[in-house]
Amino acid sequence: MNTTKIEDKAERKKLKRTARKKAAPKAKRASGVARGSNKKKVKSVVKGQRKR
Repeated sequence: MNTTKIEDKAERKKLKRTARKKAAPKAKRASGVARGSNKKKVKSVVKGQRKR
């Protein structure tokens, strides 16, 4: 919901809460999907030395 035009903080908060209640519930994340710090880390290639 776009509330950038509303200056009053309390009014904006109220609108956002009502919009959140009206919105459809989000689907659960699949069991195999890692998130945040649990994701596999990508090994960074060392700069400078060539491999071959």
